[in-house]
Amino acid sequence: MAEAARAAILPHFRAEGLGADNKLSEGFDPVTIADRAAEKAMREVLAVRRPMDAILGEEYGSEAGDSGLTWVLDPIDGTRGFLSGTPTWGVLIALSDAAGPVLGVIDQPYTSERFEGGLGRAQWSGPLGSRALGVRPARPLSEAILFTTFPEVGTEAERAAFRRVAAQARLTRYGMDCYAYALLAAGQIDLVIEAGLQAYDVQAPIAVIEAAGGVVTDWQGGKAHEGGQVLAAASAEIHAAALELLNG
Repeated sequence: MAEAARAAILPHFRAEGLGADNKLSEGFDPVTIADRAAEKAMREVLAVRRPMDAILGEEYGSEAGDSGLTWVLDPIDGTRGFLSGTPTWGVLIALSDAAGPVLGVIDQPYTSERFEGGLGRAQWSGPLGSRALGVRPARPLSEAILFTTFPEVGTEAERAAFRRVAAQARLTRYGMDCYAYALLAAGQIDLVIEAGLQAYDVQAPIAVIEAAGGVVTDWQGGKAHEGGQVLAAASAEIHAAALELLNG
């Protein structure tokens, strides 16, 4: 599925004249021909290989199944970045049961990087080879690297909560979309904090990060696989510190 999505997307990345439709009547939530082509390509694979499974995709919605398993697809997570030419977007593929995601893939076609997690596997592969994924060792929040996609995180109350954590972190960076979660699983950063997410935004990252030894919850410490507020952390200790500030 990831290979099929790569083939559908790459001809459009940084292509002259690439346009986007806006999903919103107010604001800007873009979708491109590449988003739609990639999800169609992945659904075609599933129709042949796993026709009994359900599908939830960002662009083409839900499709029923009878196996108890659901494939959760975001063909391009980070379409704004895709339109801007930055290689921080990715293809998200998750396999979930009633309890949440059990397998996830974060695929970055342009850099040829793939982050996989679940079912006993936590693996990175890319231009320089492959290796096991593993989160950073535990450290104080004062030494943490924190990521989020937008400086304007969610509501004003959510922004204020994020700023309480950012004020205590060593470094805060913005605009990475799903690639931030991949970096957390790869041991490069310590925290990702976001709000307003959908299930297809977060289920693959949850599976990958948990397989790499990290922690992902909502801002109350509960399950986050349905989206909303998400706190991803490299360790239980730094997760607890961030959670306390988010709810302070």
